[in-house]
Amino acid sequence: MGAGMLAIPLVTGISGFFPAMLINIICWLFMTATGLLFLEATLWMPDGSNVLSMAGRFLGPLGKLLGGVFFLFLYYCLMISYIAGGAPLLTDAIRNILMLDISIELGYVIYTLLLAGVVATGAWLVDRVNWILMTGLILAFFLLIGFGASDVNPDFLLHKRWALSFFAAPILFSAYGFHNIVPSLSTYLKRNRRHLRIAVITGTTLPFIVYSAWQWLIIGSVPLDQLQIASSQGVPASRILAEVTGTVWVGQIALFFGFFAIVTSLLGVSLSMVDFLGDGFHVKKRTGLLRLGLVILVFGPPAVVAFNYPMIFVEALGIGGGIGGAFLNGLLPIAMVWIGRYHMKLEGRHLLFGGRGLLSFLLIFTIFIMALECWHLIS
Repeated sequence: MGAGMLAIPLVTGISGFFPAMLINIICWLFMTATGLLFLEATLWMPDGSNVLSMAGRFLGPLGKLLGGVFFLFLYYCLMISYIAGGAPLLTDAIRNILMLDISIELGYVIYTLLLAGVVATGAWLVDRVNWILMTGLILAFFLLIGFGASDVNPDFLLHKRWALSFFAAPILFSAYGFHNIVPSLSTYLKRNRRHLRIAVITGTTLPFIVYSAWQWLIIGSVPLDQLQIASSQGVPASRILAEVTGTVWVGQIALFFGFFAIVTSLLGVSLSMVDFLGDGFHVKKRTGLLRLGLVILVFGPPAVVAFNYPMIFVEALGIGGGIGGAFLNGLLPIAMVWIGRYHMKLEGRHLLFGGRGLLSFLLIFTIFIMALECWHLIS
């Protein structure tokens, strides 16, 4: 659970609450299924394997190359989105709390340098900062639901445009993405199939419940025209809630919630990218100037793009999820399990029922979402 949820109601709200719940359920089930497939493929590999080594074994050199390309594509899209969405929130916080009238340009610089400095210091600081922010995120969420429930207008929930609901799938793919941590989770839980299966199912079900409540709050509190404007301008849902609510406390909590959600997501993604690039460039000792160089590669390009296209928050999440996420968390696990089960004849209990029929259905749905996102970009 993180920054992706700030964009969910902006794209699902246009179709209405009940269509939003439909696509939310579909994407939740899809990502749970492909997560179990990813786990099945992981258990065919030795401990310490990663996405690239898995893709290389099952899909050959081309699969390994595509895995690396789509990993970078997805994570750079996420970084662009997190910087574009988080910098304005930090700027607002500095203006409202510290009473300093800084420019949005300076806010981008402070935000990027501050978080890049945390990641450059090392994983130990990222871990401590993340725990503090996650505590704030959870507390802010429950306060938002508690205080904001009274602002929900039942009439806002009755709007329905079913055909538009599937356009929200790329954002939901980003929001439900977790597959890259499955190999590490497998090692941590000592490859216990039962515990791992429970972890994947529980780990997707909890976000499903939270995302459902979050969409109910936003779609029920923010008029449809305001949601459409926020979506087109790339404004996080927490920020638009702060602007339209009549309760001061709800607005302030919403801003904190949005900031915590984006920063916790950014720290995790940027730390993963530093390690990924370190492996790619064969940097064994990732400290000092070498680590600083990797951090610059991780933060530099996304910061430049986000600064020049400040309304790209929602768009970058959609592109990342609909193309990068669909490949890494959809096509890749489906292909690996198909090859492992039916071509390599690898042993092991199937973690997902359905056989070839279900794998084919999941494959068709993935291609459909990727085609939908490509059509959206072209049009």
